[in-house]
Amino acid sequence: MARSANVLGDGWILLVMRQACLGTRRFEDFQRLLGIGRNILTIRLNRLVDEGMFAKVEYQQRPVRHEYRLTDKGREVYPILAAMAAWGDRWLTGPEGTPLVLHHTACDHEMHAVVVCSECAEPLDVREIQAKPGPGFPRRRKQTSSTDS
Repeated sequence: MARSANVLGDGWILLVMRQACLGTRRFEDFQRLLGIGRNILTIRLNRLVDEGMFAKVEYQQRPVRHEYRLTDKGREVYPILAAMAAWGDRWLTGPEGTPLVLHHTACDHEMHAVVVCSECAEPLDVREIQAKPGPGFPRRRKQTSSTDS
């Protein structure tokens, strides 16, 4: 989770990713829609390109201009954003209602994200989850964690 937060934990990164998932591709459009400074946007877009979440594609030669297209890695951020939106809709929405409604075109229904177990499809409940060391867990930490219990 820490590695993901290192990439996605910045508020501007999340908003740029949201806009990209909504179809925004061009620098000027990101800037206008987000009200973000050019310098901040440039840093965030470069980071997303460096992380492999956007591909920078030239769409004009004179002057040279680029657009930012989501890669497969970038598109896979969408479920995270949808889960965050569902949480915000439940806990942060006022009497005016949610600002956006998500519509799943595959089934033609309005929807909200639900994170479920990959094995039984039950919604996740923190009270029913236990984290265990995986194959990439640092060996030294495995030994420490087993003796601390």
